[in-house]
Amino acid sequence: MITYLLKSGLLLAVFYAVYRLLLENEKMFRFNRVYLIGSLIFSLVIPLQLFSIASFFPSKIKTIQLDEIMIVSNQSILKEVSYNEIVYFFLGAIYVLIATILLIRFAINVSSFFLKMKKNSVQFIDNQKLVLMKESILPHSFWNAIFISKEDFANGKIPSELIAHEKAHLQQKHTLDILFVEVLQIVFWFNPMFVLFEKAIKLNHEFLADEAVNKQFDEVKSYQNLLLQFASNKQTVSLASTINYQITKKRLLMMTKEKSPFLMILKASCVVAVSVVLLIAFNSEAVAQSSDNLTTKKDNYINYIEASVKKPQFPGGIEKFYMFVGQNFKMPEEFSKQKIEGKLFIEFMVEKDGSLSEFKIVKDLGYGAGEEAIRILKLSPKWIPATENGQAVRVLYSLPITLQSEK
Repeated sequence: MITYLLKSGLLLAVFYAVYRLLLENEKMFRFNRVYLIGSLIFSLVIPLQLFSIASFFPSKIKTIQLDEIMIVSNQSILKEVSYNEIVYFFLGAIYVLIATILLIRFAINVSSFFLKMKKNSVQFIDNQKLVLMKESILPHSFWNAIFISKEDFANGKIPSELIAHEKAHLQQKHTLDILFVEVLQIVFWFNPMFVLFEKAIKLNHEFLADEAVNKQFDEVKSYQNLLLQFASNKQTVSLASTINYQITKKRLLMMTKEKSPFLMILKASCVVAVSVVLLIAFNSEAVAQSSDNLTTKKDNYINYIEASVKKPQFPGGIEKFYMFVGQNFKMPEEFSKQKIEGKLFIEFMVEKDGSLSEFKIVKDLGYGAGEEAIRILKLSPKWIPATENGQAVRVLYSLPITLQSEK
């Protein structure tokens, strides 16, 4: 899980940096919208490695090197492990508590819009749903409705440009983007990158709505002056698309900025290239420790040069395998008496049917330690076998085990 969070966080940071450097100042708002939402999906899905892509660079055939397992009989170390479990439980409880609070707040915010629709009068103008609020508010939109002040509407104080702006938000389904990011922030509340992405997405929404208004009325200067009149109003509505969201110099300048088709194509191409590189880098099977005894293809050993390779999987994941070995390993009595510490290395083959075979003690510590490790491996349930181009193949594993007897 920690590895997944680190990878997804790194991807989010890279994609956000690319957006700020290459895309934010370009009038390619629809492309930017797809890029920002796509970056979130890409960053969360790719680290799961639901499919694999072989490296384009030639490499030697590999043996999979597992992480080290430590088995101890020292009570002080066991107490330290127990303490770590308490810390993990405490951190997990904090995560659930904060996520629950955020979920409740999110539900309240969403339901408040539908309550407003029920409690206030509704009118339809040009097939657009308007909710006339009793209080004085800035025009804002959510889902399929525009919320405006009833008094201002009756007195003709709501310019048609503002209605067109909010209507553009609804027609382009901007609410879906905001809800999507809000849900991600609930799940990944500890990652500040989602806050930055939400700000970028909302500002890009404003660019899109401004563009729609200027195409309809073709009065850029007049529209800019209108926005400046509302700039002093600091009122905001959570989850809503509102005319007052970040009225900045950049937003006003973006309306009159000239498009450069060549530069837009160049930057879009760079973005695609970066995405492909990240896809390959984060979704290729990673293995270590080259081994000469895997060079023969006729025995159907796994060849990592070829595409569509999936590693073997222990039922429940590799962490379950480490737990299986640790919980079943019995420290040999003579080994404990000698108070030995050290690391032994075991090799084993995962066969095409998922069974384990060809157990080999590469480095032993004596006193039956290596034999005990092999005994545990022989008790292992069948693995999900590795596949190469859709065909089951054999894979050699190397497992280091550190043993520490009580002193």
